[in-house]
Amino acid sequence: MSTFLLEIVTPERKVYAEQVNMVSVKGAEGELGILPNHIPLVTPLRIAPITVKKTGSKDEVIAVNGGFMEVRKDKVVILAESAELPEQIDIDRAKAAKERAEKRLVETKQDNVDFKRAEAALQRALNRISVSGK
Repeated sequence: MSTFLLEIVTPERKVYAEQVNMVSVKGAEGELGILPNHIPLVTPLRIAPITVKKTGSKDEVIAVNGGFMEVRKDKVVILAESAELPEQIDIDRAKAAKERAEKRLVETKQDNVDFKRAEAALQRALNRISVSGK
C-alpha cells in the first residue's frame, strides 16, 4: 500500500514526521480523509484530534489546536498553533484548564470578547483530554 509523508509543525517544533497511509482531520467545512496522491488542497483546521493510520500499527491520535493543512501529491503538512501526542499531555493541567474555561463562560456575557476566548480555551482543553484517553 502506498504512503505519504505527514509532518505536523508548530511554531516551537516539529511534532510529527512519518510515512503514513491516511490522515483524518476536521477542517473548517467538515471532516476530511487524506490518502496518497490526493488532489492538492489547503484548508484551515478546527480544534480537534487528528487520526493517523499506518500499515501494521494501531491508529495514532494527535491533539491539534487549529492551524492549516497543506496537501501535496506525496506530502501533507499541518501547520498548527499547538499539537501534542497523547503521552505529552498533562491531564491534570488540561482538566484544570477545562474548569477555568467553564467558569469564565458562566461569568462572561455572550457578546464579550472574553466569551470567545473562554470558548476556545474550553475546546482546546476538551481536545487534549479526549486525546489523552484519561
